[in-house]
Amino acid sequence: MPLVTRRQLLHGGLGTAALGLLSACATPGTHSVNTAPTIASTTGEKITIEYWSWLKDLQVVADIWNAANPNVQVKTVWIPSGNQGGYPKLYSALAAGGGPDLAQVEFGVIPSFMMVNGLVDISRYGAAEFAGRYDKNLWNQVSFAGGVYGIPQDSGPMATYYQSELFAKVGATAPATWDEWADVAAELRKAKTYIDCFPLSDAAVFTAFAAQAGASWFRADEDGWVINMSDEATLEVARFFDKAIDKDLVQTGFTPFSPGWFAAAGKGEIATLTSASWADALIAGISGGAGKWQVADMPRWSSGGYGSSYQGGSTVGVMANSKHPREALEFAAWLTSTQEGIDAEIEHCGIGWSPAPEIIGTPRTQPSDFFSGQNYNQDIFAPAALEQNTQWSWWPSQQQSFNILSDGFRQKASGTTLVDAVVAAEEKIMTVFKNSGLSIRKESA
Repeated sequence: MPLVTRRQLLHGGLGTAALGLLSACATPGTHSVNTAPTIASTTGEKITIEYWSWLKDLQVVADIWNAANPNVQVKTVWIPSGNQGGYPKLYSALAAGGGPDLAQVEFGVIPSFMMVNGLVDISRYGAAEFAGRYDKNLWNQVSFAGGVYGIPQDSGPMATYYQSELFAKVGATAPATWDEWADVAAELRKAKTYIDCFPLSDAAVFTAFAAQAGASWFRADEDGWVINMSDEATLEVARFFDKAIDKDLVQTGFTPFSPGWFAAAGKGEIATLTSASWADALIAGISGGAGKWQVADMPRWSSGGYGSSYQGGSTVGVMANSKHPREALEFAAWLTSTQEGIDAEIEHCGIGWSPAPEIIGTPRTQPSDFFSGQNYNQDIFAPAALEQNTQWSWWPSQQQSFNILSDGFRQKASGTTLVDAVVAAEEKIMTVFKNSGLSIRKESA
């Protein structure tokens, strides 16, 4: 992801509605953004940092830190994930002048929290000293306007999980390209099996495929945001899945990890899932699936693009009303970039892919019995994490954009194509930006 400058973000990239971002004149969260006193633990004063997250059993991990840092104690509070309720709760707390010191915030939602002055620029508290520990692409995704607005916590590099016995029945191996994927899908349909499902209700999946193909939907220019959702890379993906759906090569009746999906996968009616590294724990819940599944590289697009893509990923953000931003930063860095912290997160929380390239986590260095004895984390996902679209940028109102795109995809059964839905969504998203006071224009041909 290209770095966005302060001028782009304030004077153009986020428009006049966000001019208060760094000047403490927007609400919520105006009382302490970048101005809260750093109460150092060296004073001898015992402090408590509160962290809101949707990770279960995170307090067990925090207690490892607590045992070694008696003057800086961390209390965790569970909240529902993202738009399931966690973000509204955070916004409400910020508006009331409260909230936690730290919160789990997805990469794609950082610009939206910045719009309401909700995150501290932790570059003011020494974030640069930790930058070298993290994947450069992920660090760029938390870097805006000359500042740093989160510490990468996890990501979701993608690969293909597949049932090798089902492939063997049709004489196929894991497809190296999407064209091969379509060929294998046609053979599997003859055996009354779908190669995969395409979730019309979850635009995040299509977005990940488009990013892999080389799309870059948004960028910040001197005069505002520039949008290009109808670029050739995106339309290639839309045309491909239009054709796959029309030929009945993919299941659209349910989504991954739904009850219908688990039943179909267990009965051999779904042969693969192209998804993120964190999907392994969910796939392991398929009844009778042990030893039947393997992991292969994500298929590549024939026009080029990248070897993988991201699906999901979150950060630890220092929230606007924190009175202990330096100590909060130190805990966040320990949690996400040390062997001790990462191992504990994997063991107790099932965290996604480590943002620290040198530390994938001890539990992920061993072969897996469920996945046919593969050491797939080291052999597949570690390289996939480095095969990402570095030109991809997240934007304000990301979730609303996804909802617009999903609403269009749902019309596929009524004759609307995915291509049509993408083009229409682009226009609607531009309207959302303009109604929010943001400057946006279509990329010139």
